[in-house]
Amino acid sequence: MMKIGLVSVSDRASQGVYQDEGIPSLKAWLAKTITTPVEFVEALIPDTQSEIEATLIRLVDNENCSLVLTTGGTGPAIRDVTPEATLAVGTKEMPGFGEQMRQISLYYVPTAILSRQVAVIRNQALIVNLPGRPKAIEETLGGVLGEDNEVIVHGIFSAIPYCLDLIGAPFIETDESICKAFRPKKK
Repeated sequence: MMKIGLVSVSDRASQGVYQDEGIPSLKAWLAKTITTPVEFVEALIPDTQSEIEATLIRLVDNENCSLVLTTGGTGPAIRDVTPEATLAVGTKEMPGFGEQMRQISLYYVPTAILSRQVAVIRNQALIVNLPGRPKAIEETLGGVLGEDNEVIVHGIFSAIPYCLDLIGAPFIETDESICKAFRPKKK
């Protein structure tokens, strides 16, 4: 069974000032999309680089999460340090994920260019920074769909199962009516 780490990075939500929406949004989208059994490991933490780094390391190295999705802390504000923490714990950068997320978000808002999401490989795990807002999370994971549900811009999750295959993580399947996982055809 695959373990998926879900990390919400927010000073105010971690202090109880308001209810975290990142983890519930991630869980809801993943639960309806992934058809193979998965277990979620959650963390709600403040915007502190050392704590983000320690949480990512714990989820991959100790909790054995093969996929870690973060939400929040990816903008240009002084306290937004999720990308720096992610890059610090990774062994390989996966720039295509950030590029694709910005492309998707630009379809909706011109401020997407302010987004700094990154993705990295650590050991046999993929760590991806997602935006902080639930609507933006769903858009970047699922992509831009037209009126007849045709794909206009692919979401990043369509590439995640194959990336996990390539790094030796557990195999996952998706509900193709929500997000078709791309894998090359076998010869």
